[in-house]
Amino acid sequence: MKSINVDVAVIGAGSAGMTAFRAAQSHGKHVVLIEGGPYGTTCARVGCMPSKLLIAAAEAAHAVAEAPGFGIHPGTLRIDGKAVMARVQAERDRFVGFVVDNVHRIPDEHRLHGIARFVAAGRLQVDDHTLVNAASIVIATGSTPNVPPELRRLGSRLVTSDQVFDWNDLPASVAVVGSGVIGLELGQALHRLGVRVTVFGRGSGIAHMSDPAVVRESVECLKEELDLRVLTRVVSARTDGDTVSLTSLGADGVERVERFDFVLAATGRTPNLHQLNLEHSGLQLDTRGMPLFDPLTMRCGDSAVFIAGDVNNERPVLHEATDQGRIAGDNAGRYPEVLPGLRRTPLGIGFTDPQIAVAGSAFNTLKPGSFAIGEVQFASQGRSRVMRQNRGVLRVYGEYGTDRFLGAEMVGPRAEHIAHLLAWAAQNRMTVAAMLDMPFYHPVIEEGVRTALRDLQEKLLHGLPEIERCADCTPGI
Repeated sequence: MKSINVDVAVIGAGSAGMTAFRAAQSHGKHVVLIEGGPYGTTCARVGCMPSKLLIAAAEAAHAVAEAPGFGIHPGTLRIDGKAVMARVQAERDRFVGFVVDNVHRIPDEHRLHGIARFVAAGRLQVDDHTLVNAASIVIATGSTPNVPPELRRLGSRLVTSDQVFDWNDLPASVAVVGSGVIGLELGQALHRLGVRVTVFGRGSGIAHMSDPAVVRESVECLKEELDLRVLTRVVSARTDGDTVSLTSLGADGVERVERFDFVLAATGRTPNLHQLNLEHSGLQLDTRGMPLFDPLTMRCGDSAVFIAGDVNNERPVLHEATDQGRIAGDNAGRYPEVLPGLRRTPLGIGFTDPQIAVAGSAFNTLKPGSFAIGEVQFASQGRSRVMRQNRGVLRVYGEYGTDRFLGAEMVGPRAEHIAHLLAWAAQNRMTVAAMLDMPFYHPVIEEGVRTALRDLQEKLLHGLPEIERCADCTPGI
């Protein structure tokens, strides 16, 4: 077994790891990139891009189905599942190819392939071929889909979001277990492509939403076309020939037994930590085995180890992974100097129809009584109604006393664009009045933002909460 000495070892060649590698190299340090699986990021191989390819096909099919509402009557809709999946895979492979090409441009002396494990603080073993002594280390090993125990015996009848894009044809039926963003996006897309789909959600909420009014509206909107069952638990699932017999328990207390061709587990993702042998790293771990880290520097305790991307389970989306990778790589490259990096305003988007989004501070992160809420319903919003996409609600939050815009949650048309505008406003600490001074064209969906902001401004001006009584003041002061 050979032994090498490096300044920085980056474990994982995904979005966070690749960014960390480049950032560390920018400091003129000797950096090695270690990857134990296939090259190509989660986003390109099994996440953002293939899911949007499937959703784009579903949107095309849905547009044909909705055309009669505009007085347009196309011919009989025919969905070629094999052609749909062929395009998904071809375009996915194209995106993955770009990533792999970038990895292969890295000189061989800066790349190692194999599973990295800690054998001591600052010392890694890669498979059985290389020992790496590193002055600093970046952990960027990503995550894998979580599979609940009741689904683990389904064999080939069970798929995750890492496997669904390898189908060569569309199945007749799928049970989606999990009502998060992944489950809803894939479930609705498959439904629109002619697959019989049922989505099972254990709780009353969906996706990343926390505002009760937005959650209710989201459920109502999605239920109009999708068999979405919240407050429903999957009790058991077993294979029966070429199908799965799935038993669920609904909020009404009734057990139901149904058959599906496949079960899609969309119950979150688990950080890839189990192969790292962190017990030998010298790091302080929490009760889940996660290293304790500073989200501004990505540093684990007072060590020379940094953690970035989905593996730390803080904000598991691509733009956060690259930001974290840049911070971790910079600090690993300049170690022992460690500086805080740029952490942007939170932004989360679900590509359902209608789309769902959280921009800035979410409802459940705000202190009760410290903020007001403005609202607009899209049912009568002009441009939305023109497009026959007039469903959903936008709720915006502003701080009493300062008039500062805090954040928003929404379900509605073009939420991906509205959410960006609102996240930018929150990051710039704009007041509601300043936002209302911005131009709004007519007719556009963004006019709904203005309506919600006007409602919020009125409540901030005239809906102040009562001053709490205390020993140092009297009512009215």
